[in-house]
Amino acid sequence: MTNTPVITLKNFFEQAREGTLTAVRCDKCGALAMPPKEFCPTCQQRAWTPVPLAGDGTIASYTIIRVAPARFAAEPPYAIAVVALREGVSLIGRVVDIPLDALAVGRPVRFRPIVRDNETTVGFGPA
Repeated sequence: MTNTPVITLKNFFEQAREGTLTAVRCDKCGALAMPPKEFCPTCQQRAWTPVPLAGDGTIASYTIIRVAPARFAAEPPYAIAVVALREGVSLIGRVVDIPLDALAVGRPVRFRPIVRDNETTVGFGPA
């Protein structure tokens, strides 16, 4: 048995708050998953090892939110993007510090945590 801590969603967001993205790699088939999952989506095993990620990637897709859920009603317009990280996994996050008219598929971005009301979410800003 290993002393490596299990990476749960709670751990994932705690580490993200500190500026670190952590994926998990399946010890059985080598698949990389993010955010952490209970079972490997490739081989259905439960044998994970934490893998720190650099946080650099490119925008694979994005959308501009003009009508937001009630909780964020005062914030539109803002963008949400799917970012392909250099390690080969993708993650969805809010785009920050990039003008909406400067967004483009393929634009380099870098992870940055967004903390509001003691909750951490994933964000991406200029690389």
